[in-house]
Amino acid sequence: MARSNNIGNKQLIGQTLLNTPQTYTSTAILEFMRHLPEQREMMLGYPINMETPPAEFFAWRKKLSAVGINQFSFNNVGNPYKHSHVPFNTHQLEKELIERFGAVYSFPANNIWGLLTNSGTDSNMHGIYMGRTLLKGRTGITPKIYFTQEAHYSIQILRDLLNLEWISVTTNPDGSMDIDDLEQKLCANPDHPALVVATIGTTFKGAIDSIDGIQAKLKNRKSYLHLDAALFGGYLPHTKFASEISFEAVNLKTKLKSKRYDSIAVSCHKFFGFPAPAGLFITTQTSFDNFQELFGKVHNPEYLLQTPGTINCSRDSVKPAEFHFFSSKPAFTRQADNAKAMLNNTDYLLKEMKIHYAHLNPTRANNKSNIIYFKKPSDTIVNRYIIATMELTLDNKTEPYAHIVVMPHVRRKILDRFLTDLDHKII
Repeated sequence: MARSNNIGNKQLIGQTLLNTPQTYTSTAILEFMRHLPEQREMMLGYPINMETPPAEFFAWRKKLSAVGINQFSFNNVGNPYKHSHVPFNTHQLEKELIERFGAVYSFPANNIWGLLTNSGTDSNMHGIYMGRTLLKGRTGITPKIYFTQEAHYSIQILRDLLNLEWISVTTNPDGSMDIDDLEQKLCANPDHPALVVATIGTTFKGAIDSIDGIQAKLKNRKSYLHLDAALFGGYLPHTKFASEISFEAVNLKTKLKSKRYDSIAVSCHKFFGFPAPAGLFITTQTSFDNFQELFGKVHNPEYLLQTPGTINCSRDSVKPAEFHFFSSKPAFTRQADNAKAMLNNTDYLLKEMKIHYAHLNPTRANNKSNIIYFKKPSDTIVNRYIIATMELTLDNKTEPYAHIVVMPHVRRKILDRFLTDLDHKII
């Protein structure tokens, strides 16, 4: 690993972001923004892929523009799998990309439903709302929702928004859900159906909740299991860990298939690098049909000539059309290459930190994770590399930690720059 010996002036190699509040004219704003691309490779602390999509993506945008998309008002209102009375939409492109990604997650052919949402939170809201609706419709009792403190903060917001009682499940040391505690909490609430949100890649530690372990505890119980796989759901299918997130499990003895979860949410702007917030929400057509029957009781289909089954009424037509590009075979090949490089670079970072900075207690929750967390370095480092920090209690001691999320734009030279800057020990 490259090291700089010139540390007498205690200057970091990375470039300082402009944090001084200023008053801008519109021209000054654009001038400020012009320098942002130079700083994007320094973003190490958040799960955003700062790579520019390939030239073919922008060529695809031009083709979309040529037929009017993003030139005048299109609207994906309604169910993308149903005929729309309003023809100015991109439902067919949306449906096709959902079916392609459904296949990636091993949903059964001809039993896939979903949509492209505004964000990962929006996708989670569709999953939790569908779960609540189905469980209450089947039992007449509002379910209780089970998730951990390590789950994304948006789950707490959605729990409050949907007026669900939260049963907080404790975690294992790595941050994953303690399924024995889940079992105890389920037993303490026998009269309520269980709506469980499992996190595949927790926000700070990168822990993975056990889907099969959770399902084992939900056996013979009215339940719905939704996966929040915002970041990890993008790259795991392209690795040797693909089975971790597969919808179906195959019994090796009987060869029978069984579902492992009910729905999944994946962010488009994280691993994929889509240049705007968006999310995938995928479930089965069977679950959606059951949900839609109940949804129809609160929705009058006369105006749209269909019962949409979506929470949002008007929906963006541009994002599904553009994200369709990321569902092609060449795109999946690029994603596989990015996933491999990303995990290799995570291996490298952990190894180097353990060798040179063992006192920072660098930790990786599992070998599927692209996140390394460690004791918080100086504020200069934190600000320079836009690193997220959080108070963690480990071994009965609470202190601030930081983490690096190794995204596709985080290459070895950036990691070496970060490691060298750590070497300066600037306070």
